[in-house]
Amino acid sequence: MPGTTEYVRLAGLFPDAEVVNGTPLIRQARSVKTAIEIEMFRRSGMAHAKAYEQIPFAYYPGMTDIEFSIEIERLMRLQGCLGIFRVFGRSMEIFMGSVLTGDNAGYPSPYDFALGGRGLDPALPGGADKTPLKEGQSVMVDLGGNFNGYMGDMSRVFSIGKLSEEAYTAHQVCLDIQEKIASIARPGIPCEMLYNTAIEMVTQAGFADKFMGTGQQAKFIGHGAAAPRTTSKIYSSRFFILFTLIRIVDPLCKSAVVVGGSTPATPRAMSPELKPTIFL
Repeated sequence: MPGTTEYVRLAGLFPDAEVVNGTPLIRQARSVKTAIEIEMFRRSGMAHAKAYEQIPFAYYPGMTDIEFSIEIERLMRLQGCLGIFRVFGRSMEIFMGSVLTGDNAGYPSPYDFALGGRGLDPALPGGADKTPLKEGQSVMVDLGGNFNGYMGDMSRVFSIGKLSEEAYTAHQVCLDIQEKIASIARPGIPCEMLYNTAIEMVTQAGFADKFMGTGQQAKFIGHGAAAPRTTSKIYSSRFFILFTLIRIVDPLCKSAVVVGGSTPATPRAMSPELKPTIFL
C-alpha cells in the first residue's frame, strides 16, 4: 500500500529514532481553532452561500440531475472554489459533492452516508446518475466548499413545484432537530447526547424509520470540517465536545426552495450547518 511504503521510507531516514503514530496529537491540535482559522471558515462559508443563492436560477425544465450538478459546480468555481478536496479518511475519495433526486437519492452508498446515488459508472458509485428532474420532485444539493484550504460543506433541499404535505412536515422536523442540537452543543457535552436527542425527536415525530436513510441508515448526524476535511463523525460517538470546534451538524432538510417558479426563493446562508435527513 502507498501509505505503508511511505512509512517505511521515512522510518528508514531516521534509523535511531522511535517512529510513533502522531495522528492523535495532530487531530487534537486541529480541534482547537484559532481566531484566524475561524475567520477562514467564515469567509469560505460566505462564498459558498453566495454560489448557492444562484442555484434556483440555474435550473431549467428538462434537465437531468447531472446537468443540474454541472451548472452548480460552475457556480461554485466562479465564486472561487478551488475544486480539490483533501480527505482524511482511509481509501476514501470525494468529488465536489452530490445532487440527488428521485429513487437515486435513496440508493445505498459504500460509505456510512445517508445519501448515496448510483453515479455515472460503477467505478465511482455515488452521486447523480442522469435522473430527469420532474415536477413534484425534491432535489438535494450537498456540495463541499474549499475556497481557501479550510473546507466545509453545505446542503440545501429544493423542490420543483409543490411537494406533498408529508415532505414539508419532515422538513420542519429536520429544522427543529437542527435548532435543538445547536442550542445544547457546548464544551463538555457528550456527543452521544446530541445524537440521542436527534433520535428521540425524530422518533416522536414518527419518522425514525426514514431518518438518515431508509434501507441504509447512517449512524451519525455530524462530522468534522477541517483542512484537510475529516471524516470523523463525532455526533454519533461517545466523545465529548472539549474545545472550540468547527463542526458540521448534518440534518439535510435545511431549506426548502422552489425552483422553476416565477419568484424563486433564496436559500438561507448558514455555516456551519446541520442536516439530518428524512427520506420519503
